[in-house]
Amino acid sequence: MKTLASPSFRPLYDQIKILITQSLIAGEWRPGDAIPSEIELASRFHVSQGTVRKAIDALAAENILVRRQGKGTFVASHAQERPTTRFLRVSPDAGAIEFPGSELLSVSRERAPERTQRLLDLRAGATIFVIRRLLKFSGVASILDEIHLPCALFKGLEENSLRSHRGSFYGFLEGHFGITMIRAEERIKAVAATADQAALLKVAAGSPLLCVDRVAYTYGDRPVEWRRGLCLTDNCSYINEVT
Repeated sequence: MKTLASPSFRPLYDQIKILITQSLIAGEWRPGDAIPSEIELASRFHVSQGTVRKAIDALAAENILVRRQGKGTFVASHAQERPTTRFLRVSPDAGAIEFPGSELLSVSRERAPERTQRLLDLRAGATIFVIRRLLKFSGVASILDEIHLPCALFKGLEENSLRSHRGSFYGFLEGHFGITMIRAEERIKAVAATADQAALLKVAAGSPLLCVDRVAYTYGDRPVEWRRGLCLTDNCSYINEVT
């Protein structure tokens, strides 16, 4: 994993935030682990407890750390995600928020296309795992996903283990490969379904789909996943909270 740049010439709390993040990159604390108390961290970094608290508040706001009242501060983990996960943006219009079921279509090893090389900062000729799956709400196919992962980071990824996993996809990556997704950038536009896409989603060719392209990042702002989700919006919507 890449380390972050020197924390010099930054506000003190931001320097501490970077040092804590570097400890996460180094694997000192794993997803779900409790980190040391504010007092312990203040002693370790030779700063005030208030400075540490401000750094932790910033990391909690970015969903990297999670505060639990009366228990301490923990490294955020996708294994503990609920259906209201921050990475799930498409949801049925009717009823409660629902975590979709997943039907794995294929897992293949391919040479990374130029776009994926650029977005994931891969060298020319790098290989990737390409995962294709259908996401279903109440058993109805609603999203066709294509996911690109660098083979170098996800060595040993197997179709059988992915097929048998019960839980979120990011929880699978975290549990098997120790890579945690902490943020994502998305681009959204409308597209028309190709014949192959339409057949999988059981709609007519040319039907309108919402295309959501995502690059997901782990600690140190390193891009490690590209995916394209093609979404039916007849009975679903993309939900975003703006503050």
